[in-house]
Amino acid sequence: MPAPVPHRRPAAIAFILVTALLDIMSMGIIIPVLPQLIERLSGSSSAAGLWNGLFVALWAMMQFVCSPIIGSLSDRFGRRPVILLSVGGLAADFILMALAPNLWWLAVGRMLGGVTSSSFTTVFAYMADITPPDQRARGYGLVGAAFSAGFVAGPLLGGVLGEISLRAPFWAAAGLSGLAFLYGLFVLPESLPPERRMAFAWSRANPFGALTLLRSHPDLSRLTIVNFLLYFSHHLFSAVFVLYAGDRYGWGAWQVGTLLAMVGLLDMGVQGLLVGPVVKRLGDRRTMVTGLGFGAVGIACMGLAPTGWLFVAAMLPNALWGLAMPTIQSLMTVRVSESEQGQLQGANNSVGSIAGILSPLFFGGVYALSVGTNPFLPWIGSAFFIAALVLGLGALLGLGVSRPAASLDIPAPSD
Repeated sequence: MPAPVPHRRPAAIAFILVTALLDIMSMGIIIPVLPQLIERLSGSSSAAGLWNGLFVALWAMMQFVCSPIIGSLSDRFGRRPVILLSVGGLAADFILMALAPNLWWLAVGRMLGGVTSSSFTTVFAYMADITPPDQRARGYGLVGAAFSAGFVAGPLLGGVLGEISLRAPFWAAAGLSGLAFLYGLFVLPESLPPERRMAFAWSRANPFGALTLLRSHPDLSRLTIVNFLLYFSHHLFSAVFVLYAGDRYGWGAWQVGTLLAMVGLLDMGVQGLLVGPVVKRLGDRRTMVTGLGFGAVGIACMGLAPTGWLFVAAMLPNALWGLAMPTIQSLMTVRVSESEQGQLQGANNSVGSIAGILSPLFFGGVYALSVGTNPFLPWIGSAFFIAALVLGLGALLGLGVSRPAASLDIPAPSD
């Protein structure tokens, strides 16, 4: 096994960013074609809608169950083997879906995808290992920027390949994941030395046991709620954005795709370029609150915008929402021991999975009540207003988080 990585080793940071980019690109590539492949295999658009919903739920459920397990395994065996196994498994998953002759194969593929994509918990834990506490917000911002770049490039590449064949994007995704595996195999050093590892225990690795860590400190509990509210609001876009854009502004697929690419570019700029300087000036806590506040303003303006151009303009303040995620992560990491970073990220991912299950159902229902000839809710942008209120509540809760010390020496729990 390679020697433990020193803080901020360039090769290690580069690996995490490249792996995040390749993984998200591989997932984004299949977005334009997966619903079409489901429709082809199911035989009808109505059946395709039901199957697609089932696949989303299966993926989120596997994330909820497996994220804390994978995070705890990385606390026990180190980050490197867990990341490599997950990335290699993701490549195998895309090959399975590329060959899938029926919907049941695709269902197995989506479940396997939920397991293997849980490696993101280890990616964040790895970044916590190699960056000192006062620089973690910037490190998480760089990871977020890599994710955003993948979300921009992946769907664009998938759309081009999908014109050739519905199966071609899956093979390309497998190739990208395989490339990430090989890159990590030859470049990635281990970040967690043996003396900082923790024995594996199911009491911590199961999703409900992992969530107990989030209740171990008053500020950690508060930050968990803020994190949930952020995820909950963010899923507004996956739930109703495409429908809202078509119903209110008459936008088609290419306008929506272009706008999503613009969102990804703005988010990449905020997390990659702004997080570090803003945190240096304001600190993690105030940067988090600022990001949540701008996000609330931006989403409210989107719900109010009478024209498409004003909706696009509202994306600018909304983009500063990207300041919140890396700073929430940074504030949480200094409130647990170094040997619990994997468990923390697994628990966080489970919280995000819960939001990913509940939020689309909620905002989809709100949107259904706000459209039609005689809607129950009087304004088509009602879902956006509610999401803005949720983010605003997150900002208020964030104000109550205490200022952390520059470095906390928290002992690991005894086993």
